[in-house]
Amino acid sequence: MTISYILLVNPKALHDAGIPLEAAIGATGFVIVLGSLLYALFANLPIAVGPGVGLNAFFAYSIVQGMGLPWQTALGAVFISGVVFFILTITNIRKVIIEAIPNPLKYSVGVGVGAFLCLIGLKSAGVVVADKSTFVTLGSITSPSVILFFIGLIIAGVLTARNIKGSLVISILIVTLLSMVVGNSPAPKAVGDIFSFKFPDITATFLAMDIPAAFGYGVFSVIFSFTIIDLLDNSATLVALAQKAGLINKEGKIPNMQQAFYGDAFAIMGSAALGSTATNAYSDNAAGIAAGGRTGLTALIVAGLVAISVIFLMPFIQLIPSVATAPILVLVGAFMLEEIRHLKFDDFTDTLPAFITIFMMPLTYSIANGIGIGFIAYSLLKILSGKYKEPHWMVHVISIAFIISFLYHG
Repeated sequence: MTISYILLVNPKALHDAGIPLEAAIGATGFVIVLGSLLYALFANLPIAVGPGVGLNAFFAYSIVQGMGLPWQTALGAVFISGVVFFILTITNIRKVIIEAIPNPLKYSVGVGVGAFLCLIGLKSAGVVVADKSTFVTLGSITSPSVILFFIGLIIAGVLTARNIKGSLVISILIVTLLSMVVGNSPAPKAVGDIFSFKFPDITATFLAMDIPAAFGYGVFSVIFSFTIIDLLDNSATLVALAQKAGLINKEGKIPNMQQAFYGDAFAIMGSAALGSTATNAYSDNAAGIAAGGRTGLTALIVAGLVAISVIFLMPFIQLIPSVATAPILVLVGAFMLEEIRHLKFDDFTDTLPAFITIFMMPLTYSIANGIGIGFIAYSLLKILSGKYKEPHWMVHVISIAFIISFLYHG
């Protein structure tokens, strides 16, 4: 229940990127099945894996809409990032990169992605609209979509605060029903409009990834951003969930951690092949662990339930309006804000890059831009302040690569 909102939220973003809605729903569901099965059978961990909301937004709104790339090229970039992920894991460079990235950038990336999701949610519902003189302004408060948005946000917020299981899904269902009642979205006319036995058609996206085009475009910043977000998100989430489940051994290690990392890489490549974005371990798994999940059986059950949902609830998922999912993007953004508590503000050469990273993501409508400019700002400030030895040398190398990428794309 706690992760099922992914089936309702993510396909909408993929559809905004130009992917047919049925294929987007099918790909999202099948990727969750694939990723969760890999964790269940390969790593024996109680963790469901699938397309991340932040990575999904990056794919749809930064790469496809923002950079103007075809979604097939974007899928090619996702596949390449999965290959890179695999190479980093098998060579153990993954650990070196994670340790090399300074804490101000580690934590600000998560907060920035949350701010970006918030902007997408507000824009989707019409709460924030374009303005010639101020760029953005408040939309019409009296419009049905804006009213429904705030109703959904309040419901989701209250239910979450009260620790009600499935709070996000409940909010989506209530707003969907209200939207149908007031005529803001179409209502089902028959049982077949809600339930049916139909295997989703993903022929439009299956193996549609354009890897040569991704290489040809030179999407270093895109591939690296996918990789960095995945590295930070997956590693931090895995550790937090393992601690909650009491799975960390006396040596401080997580059993089958390496197998989990391999599972991540294969899930990302499989996701691109099916037609979805990069994957990560869901923090929502904490609910399953709290309920007693300790082995891969938990992830196995989730995979089965998701498969059933996609096959039987396809018509219903297609009925969900964007105004019902928009509040969830804002709420997920709020969840990601908690990373800001790890930031320290006693060194301005740390504070300014973190600030820039966070705000450049929503203001340039691009996660990659935020990460790239944040890295460059961090390196320059450390070097020009006489603290060039403080960061790991890899940070400077990454910053140079981002500078080259920015210059290449103008």
